[in-house]
Amino acid sequence: MSVGLPQWIVLAVAALRLIEIIYAKRNAERLITDGGREVGAGHYPLFILLHGGWLAALFFTVSADAAIVWPLVGVFVALQLGRLWVIAALGRYWTTRIITVSSAPLVRRGPYRLLRHPNYAIVASEIAVLPLVFGAWWIAISFTMLNAALLAFRIHIENAVLAERERQV
Repeated sequence: MSVGLPQWIVLAVAALRLIEIIYAKRNAERLITDGGREVGAGHYPLFILLHGGWLAALFFTVSADAAIVWPLVGVFVALQLGRLWVIAALGRYWTTRIITVSSAPLVRRGPYRLLRHPNYAIVASEIAVLPLVFGAWWIAISFTMLNAALLAFRIHIENAVLAERERQV
C-alpha cells in the first residue's frame, strides 16, 4: 500500500480526534467526580467503532494518488472551526459521552444559541465531506447512513436528559 496526501490528511484528522478524546476523557472524569452521571453509555462503543471504521476505510481504500477536491478541503476546515466553536462553548462540559450534572447550567451560548445539537450537525457533515474530498462517495454515503442511525438513537437519549434538566431550571 502506498501512502499519499489522502492518507496524510486522514492521519491528521485521526490525530485531532485522539487529542479530542483525551480532552473529553479528562472532562468526563472531572464531571463524574463532581457528581455527574453518564446516560446511555451502552451505545458509546458503537461511535468509536463507526468513527474508527470511517477513518480506516478512508485510509485503506482511497488511492494514494486520488484527486483532491480542494474546495471541499476548505469546507472540511470550516467544519473544524465549527467543532472548535462547539468545544469552546461547552468548555469543561464538552465530552464525547452523555454526562449530565444537575447543578450545572444549561449551555445556551455560541452555536447552542442556533442549534440544539450543533456538534452532531458538524460531525454528520464531516463524515460526508471528508470522503468526498477524495471522491469516495461510497464511503460518504455508507458512513453517513450508519451515523444517522446511531445519532438518531443518541439524540433521543440526550433530548430526554435535556428535557429533565430543563424541568429542573
